[in-house]
Amino acid sequence: MASSARADRDRQVERVLIGEGIANLAVMAAKATVGFHTGSVAVIGDAVHSLADFANNAVAFLATRIANAPPDPEHPYGHRKFETLAVFGIATLLSVLAIEIILGALDRDAREISREPWGLALMLGVLVVNVLISLWENRWARRLDSDILRADARHTIADVLTTIAVILGWQLAARGLPWLDALASVIVAGMILYLAYGLFQKAIPVLVEGSIANPDALSNAASAVDGVQETRRVRSRQGGSGPTIDLVVSVDPDLSTAESHAIADEIERVISETFSVSDVTVHIEPH
Repeated sequence: MASSARADRDRQVERVLIGEGIANLAVMAAKATVGFHTGSVAVIGDAVHSLADFANNAVAFLATRIANAPPDPEHPYGHRKFETLAVFGIATLLSVLAIEIILGALDRDAREISREPWGLALMLGVLVVNVLISLWENRWARRLDSDILRADARHTIADVLTTIAVILGWQLAARGLPWLDALASVIVAGMILYLAYGLFQKAIPVLVEGSIANPDALSNAASAVDGVQETRRVRSRQGGSGPTIDLVVSVDPDLSTAESHAIADEIERVISETFSVSDVTVHIEPH
């Protein structure tokens, strides 16, 4: 019964993410239309920012659908790295787009920036849409107790503030202060690069299977367990399914299988509690 309730909850989270993803695509299209018609690099940069929001929706959807799929014969360790690969690809794309925005903002060639009343109305409509999306997501986040939706709603509110700054820079630039549009463009590009940096920080340690704990500290914790005579190998990594630790320890060869197994269980308990890791594997060898 609990499993069925969990599945229903996950499906509802997916529906909310799909709805927000569609809204973000529409918002991105509106911003891009205004940006290209008015010549405002800042508005174009804000459109890229909305593309990043859509990418976040896609990764969150991937996390609730593909990455949570159980292990199978082709993927015995699960599917979490599909999410990680997607995160890395999105971070790379965002970095390239942010650099393009900065180069466009610093372009010395004079470009005409127009106000376009219809464009201003469209951007104000985008603001309203983003506020409504945030309120809608917050309601579902509370109802489903979803951290993904809660974080996404906060990010949408941050987008509202960014868009307000972009609109001000664009309108003032159209009134004879073009450097304000360039400044707003660089600020938005900086925000996109910061977002990409955070995604790289999340993805790279998993892809390169970086260590999550000091080997000496792990060895000392294992050696402190009664019956362990030597710690021969200690490894830890940040895997796609979460942090993992495995150890090889030696014990008295005269111990029974049950006694050796009890020592391994105690090591796993100590390591799990000390380093907050649920996936701990201990291999026992005779000393």
